[in-house]
Amino acid sequence: MVRLPLTPAEVERGQRLGALLRRARGERSMLDTALDARVSPETLRKIESGRVATPAFPTIAAIADVLGLSLDAVWAEINQPEHGVEPAASGPAARERLTS
Repeated sequence: MVRLPLTPAEVERGQRLGALLRRARGERSMLDTALDARVSPETLRKIESGRVATPAFPTIAAIADVLGLSLDAVWAEINQPEHGVEPAASGPAARERLTS
């Protein structure tokens, strides 16, 4: 399986995710956080540094749970639209455009 290169938006989202997790972890050690989430400390380090921009959902869910973050809050934080870019339309009208 060939993995496509990440888009600049995906890289930026990964950096925002890493920053959010570092802030939420605060003074708590990376080792304790990783072990409590049942991920390797190296995985957590790579996510926090932005080196893994698209981590697996269960990994993020486990880390968020340990840090007391809701997945809704994580999603909202990392998906802030870029300045000057309109968010994509959603709802029935957008679905209609996709199916026609």
